[in-house]
Amino acid sequence: MTTAIIDYGSGNLRSAEKSFQRAAREVGGGEIVVTADPEVVRHADRVVLPGVGAFRDCRDGLHAVPGMVEALGAHKDAGKPFLGICVGMQLMVSVGREYGETPGLGWIDGAVERIVPDDPALKIPHMGWNALSLAREHPLFEGVTGGDHVYFVHSYHVVTDDPAHRLAHTRHGGEITAAIGRDNLFGTQFHPEKSQTVGLMIIGNFLRWRP
Repeated sequence: MTTAIIDYGSGNLRSAEKSFQRAAREVGGGEIVVTADPEVVRHADRVVLPGVGAFRDCRDGLHAVPGMVEALGAHKDAGKPFLGICVGMQLMVSVGREYGETPGLGWIDGAVERIVPDDPALKIPHMGWNALSLAREHPLFEGVTGGDHVYFVHSYHVVTDDPAHRLAHTRHGGEITAAIGRDNLFGTQFHPEKSQTVGLMIIGNFLRWRP
């Protein structure tokens, strides 16, 4: 079994690779590869799309790798597990509204909107540890409970058109989407690779996941 972490010039690849390798050793999760080769992505059993920075820059970087967007679409259509992390999660939705409107992959209907806290004293970006509130059960949250803390760094979050596609939220001057998903697709706004025990649990669940 192979899990491909996509290298498209955005994302904390070394940290992600180490965390996924550690989780794979613990759960028998197979091989972890970091790759910019769309054919490796197309044939992988699982795909991880990380992302750090501005939505448009990440989107442009992904499209700059010949054949990568098509390989991602083929992986998604085959029903194989997909995990987007931070901006990698944001790219799953219809549009990003950071520095204008930029189309996303359109796999989940929704938009990436700037966080506007109801308390002006709260700082943006939303950075640091915050508690999860789980909207419903999901295999990737096995062993995770409401109130468990994970690590966030972001100024924008996803607003899904269908509330059922928001799997978890946190609070920072109002509710902020923490995880989205449907079918074989899952995304976290927080960084599981930086979220210590809880993050490793979620990564391990992903490596065992059979949608």
